[in-house]
Amino acid sequence: MQFLSQLPLASGTVLTVFMCQNQPGQCEEWDPWAGGNRAFLWPGEELAPVAPPDEGVTRLGEVSGVACVDVEAATYFDASTEWAKENQRPVREVLGQRGGEPEWVQGEETPDCPGCGEVMPFVAQWEEGRDHRTSANFGGGGSGYTFACEACARAVFLWQC
Repeated sequence: MQFLSQLPLASGTVLTVFMCQNQPGQCEEWDPWAGGNRAFLWPGEELAPVAPPDEGVTRLGEVSGVACVDVEAATYFDASTEWAKENQRPVREVLGQRGGEPEWVQGEETPDCPGCGEVMPFVAQWEEGRDHRTSANFGGGGSGYTFACEACARAVFLWQC
């Protein structure tokens, strides 16, 4: 499983997302419940950063940190286009959104929580990334979507291309 992201939520909980990186077809990573993807909710107050090793090589490889910027717009497409225009940067540098409504690539797939049966609230949408060393593989131009039911302490991740 490849670590994709860590996102602190307003409640203090931390969402982490992982995705299978085996040969295509070995994992059903497009299915949120098949096990090829995993999303977890962690109580933020119980987490502590780990110090890097004094010597040797870590196995983490390339990592990428991003800044969250609030942009007022009606849709994700409008917000990403507005941000790119205001900052004179390419739209591909927008790596996703927190909250709002998902901008589905294929069609709406909002999951129900397996704990309570309610529709899971949308948390974030993820783009593949701008650097091949740190980007996710969502089928080339796809998007990933995370949902969480904090009452049941369950989260789920799926992607579309």
